[in-house]
Amino acid sequence: MRKAVLKEAAKRFPWLANVTLYGCLFAGGDLAHQLIAHRERIDWKHTRNVAIVAITFQGNFNYFWLRALEKRFPGKSAGMVFRKLLLDQSFASPLATSVFYTGVSFLEGKEDILEDWREKFFNTWRTGLMYWPFMQFLNFVLMPLHMRTAFMGCCAFLWASFLCFSRQDGDGTATVALAFIMDPRKTLEEMREARLARKSGDGSCGLSGIRYPRLIPQEKTQLTQIHL
Repeated sequence: MRKAVLKEAAKRFPWLANVTLYGCLFAGGDLAHQLIAHRERIDWKHTRNVAIVAITFQGNFNYFWLRALEKRFPGKSAGMVFRKLLLDQSFASPLATSVFYTGVSFLEGKEDILEDWREKFFNTWRTGLMYWPFMQFLNFVLMPLHMRTAFMGCCAFLWASFLCFSRQDGDGTATVALAFIMDPRKTLEEMREARLARKSGDGSCGLSGIRYPRLIPQEKTQLTQIHL
């Protein structure tokens, strides 16, 4: 009964049903990650921000993008499916990943909204190439057009968990994500130690965590002469 109702809703209100389901599943992926990684302190604001990005951009973009692909390359022949996959992974996937990193950073009010994108985009996109082509192949071959965004949302539940882990704790690579699955606590500790090491290694942070001003070369030379 419920399945029949959902199918009928998807047919009669395809945009609303697809975009809503996509956004809910994407936000659910963030919540699933937090329940594993930050069970003692769930960041509901982060889940809210993820949901906003997923509904306002990700869901809407994918809904119209999949229809544009089908209109330009109709059918399920090998050639048409290959063209759709090629365009999807070379254009849509990098764009969606970029909007996720910059969009969530913007909603959080970060000074540098491109920081996460610079550090993790390329790794994330490469990891996506090991996942999304297979999911989209099934989508293009098996699913009717009015259900494709919803199917992407189901696949995006797992992907959103990975994205949110990468943004908050990881580096965008599948290796770190798999290590997190095997041993969450140990992986989180190692990633936090690595971040602290990078911060302390930039010359502006001491061992105690106190930030020291950077010295320009002339000032360093003067200080050296004084000590001598």
